[in-house]
Amino acid sequence: VQLQASGGGLAQFGGSPRLSCVASGFHVGHYHIGWFRRAPGKEREGISCIHSGNSNTYYEASVKGRFTITRDRGQNTVYLQMNNLKPEDTGVYYCAAASPCSEPASMTKDFGSWGQGTLVTVSS
Repeated sequence: VQLQASGGGLAQFGGSPRLSCVASGFHVGHYHIGWFRRAPGKEREGISCIHSGNSNTYYEASVKGRFTITRDRGQNTVYLQMNNLKPEDTGVYYCAAASPCSEPASMTKDFGSWGQGTLVTVSS
């Protein structure tokens, strides 16, 4: 059971990279899937979630309106489209089965390991 995040790298201020989260050992449609970010010197925080049942999406205030979480059941993958990047978006991004989905800032990982995550560095 594993979720692997990828797609990070060096991004420009205002850029629009897309992160991918591929699941193995389970189906992403059966669990709430959350994205987390650990900024330099800070604790890991939940920033977005997609609900397993109704596909509602939820965002932490700092990314709301700029990031979009989506799910491709056929590819067993969850994506995080990041738009209008800011320097404060720099950090390691992780994905995980998580809850409570409706409160991303309060999310905790439900199972599995964190994995290595994917580093996004925003240049100003």
